[in-house]
This record gives sequence, structure tokens and C-alpha cells, in this order.
Amino acid sequence: MTKATKLFLLLALLGLVLVRQASADEALVAVASNFTAPMEVLAAEFEQQSGHDLNLVFGSSGRLYAQIRNGAPFQVFLSADQQKPQQLELEQLIVPGTRFTYASGVLVLWSGDENRIVEGANSIQQELRRLAIANPQLAPYGEAAREVLSAWNLLETMQDKIVRGENIAQAFQFVETGNAELGFVALSQVGNANGITRGSGWIVPQELHEPILQDAVQIASAVECIACAEFLMFLKSQRAQQIIRRYGYR
Repeated sequence: MTKATKLFLLLALLGLVLVRQASADEALVAVASNFTAPMEVLAAEFEQQSGHDLNLVFGSSGRLYAQIRNGAPFQVFLSADQQKPQQLELEQLIVPGTRFTYASGVLVLWSGDENRIVEGANSIQQELRRLAIANPQLAPYGEAAREVLSAWNLLETMQDKIVRGENIAQAFQFVETGNAELGFVALSQVGNANGITRGSGWIVPQELHEPILQDAVQIASAVECIACAEFLMFLKSQRAQQIIRRYGYR
């Protein structure tokens, strides 16, 4: 083999390596805390299929939204509502055309005690020390809980008993650890598409609160992020939607 042939083969090999490296990308994804369980499954499957890496940060939608507006380097945002992604769109902080609804959340009134009867307003009107909700100012599930209490005419009478978590994950922790007897949480935290699978709870009828429509967007500063665009495409896929519904979303 001549030196020229060896050099050509070496360059070709290096070229293949460079192509493989260039095809791999990563994305920093801000995710509403209610979506933690399905997101971890979705991320693992996407990474295996695509070769890309997803770095996940979970928190309240309000907090993540504020961080994005203040220049946090998030590249994709999966909110627990539509309003915050819409606002980012109005402020021209997302890649045009990337906003879409990826899930519709389900609210549950829940107790960690599997023997407790939990059914609507009667459960709250019983002797109760603490009721956990997510902060309505930061978390859409907290706003939905506030709307339910208002519909039951219990918002004012329960003020002294309500404990607010920064996000739905913290509200869930309050109930799980017994610091609150009851709490409004996401179905994905305590059950799946078949219903509640731990503790005891009551799925709140949708007519008691505005729909919890959850939107995703790609942040404008990440317009060239390949992993971001491909992940959002994956999120729309039939496979991803099957996983999402399996965790109790509509």
C-alpha cells in the first residue's frame, strides 16, 4: 500500500469519526416538576434512539420561566401550562413555530393513607390540619387547586390550613411525609392511566378547573441545537405520546 493510499484511508477514517462526533448533540431541558417520571423515561428512550444527550432540570414552571427570561441557558422548556410558553413566544424568546401542547394534566386530591376515604369537598370539610397545594403563582397545578377550592367555596375558610410547595413535587412531598393529611397533586405522581395506584385519592373532575394544557418550546438562543429539534419531534411521536398517557396524562 502506497503512502498516498494510507493517507487517504487515514483521512477518510478521521472524516467518519468527525461526522459521528458532529451528529451527536446535547440539550439542556427545563421541565415542570409534575412531568418528572415520564420525562425520565422519555429522555432515556430518546437518548438511546438518537445518540444525543439530554440534561434535565426540574422545577416549578413559574421559576423556570423567570430563569429563561433572565438568560438561563435552557434550550428546551416543557411547561405545566400554556401561558408561560405563550408569553415567551410573544417576547420572541422561542424558535418560531416550535410551541405545541405535549400533554394534558390530571389533578388529584390525594392522601398517603390508603385507608382514608378521599372524595371531593367532603374530604376537606372533615377535621383537617393541613392541605398541601403547589404555589398558584408559580405552578399551574397549584392554580388549578385554587380554582377547585374556589368552586367549593372553601378558599377563604381553608387559608389557615393550606401549605404551599414551590412546585407540585414539593406539595406531593408534604403529603407523602405526613406533614399534610391531604394535598392536590398530579395523577402522574400517584397513579397512571388506570387510576390511583398508591395511597388513596379522588380524581378531580375537569369541569372544576381550567384544563391543564402543557406546552413545550425551543428557546430562541438554541435555534441551531439539533438535539432540541429532534427531541421535540420525538415528543410528538406516537411512541412518546403512549408513554405520556401511560403516566396518567390525557
